[in-house]
Amino acid sequence: MLLTEQRIKDRLGSEGPKRGFGAFPSDYQKGVMASTILQEANTIQKSASGQSKTFDIFLSHSAKDKELVVGTKLILEDLGYSVYVDWIEDPQMDRSSVTKETAELLQKRMQNSKSLFYAFSTNSANSKWMPWECGYFDGIKNGKVAVLPISRSNDTNFKGTEYLGLYYYITIENDTELKQRIWVRESENNYVVYEGWMSGSKPYKR
Repeated sequence: MLLTEQRIKDRLGSEGPKRGFGAFPSDYQKGVMASTILQEANTIQKSASGQSKTFDIFLSHSAKDKELVVGTKLILEDLGYSVYVDWIEDPQMDRSSVTKETAELLQKRMQNSKSLFYAFSTNSANSKWMPWECGYFDGIKNGKVAVLPISRSNDTNFKGTEYLGLYYYITIENDTELKQRIWVRESENNYVVYEGWMSGSKPYKR
């Protein structure tokens, strides 16, 4: 099953009791929590190592999906992966202003990331940065790019349009031992666990 907007919002909402919003925070409260989490992350990053820091996943996304991106980042981090999101790790960056320095910083961050997940949403088609990030990363990391569809329904399969159809796609589901894992898929029945993909294995028929 694809990662859904509702699952992402539920994960963000699960932070409610920890942050004094109760067990069922409203959408407005979830937005406030997302902002709070961002502020905390920014404070942590100011004391963290600089551009040499490495990440498991570079999360390429639309700037219009901030709340969904925060929830997605939490889900991936729950599984033990480090995730790069530009405006969290590098809050000084202005995505609305394209400069040589911005591009060079993003290139450095991609060089220090093991894989790129392309967060495909209703907003991603209008992003100016995402296709550039995808192409650059694909060129320097031997194809370690996959689409992370964010669905509005409980779909089980993803068919990418245009150039996105060239890439594998991501689902997050239980394995046979009921442990949540990241799966890299070519189709619904052809897939491999993320660690296997990173080691060079391709999705295979189950």
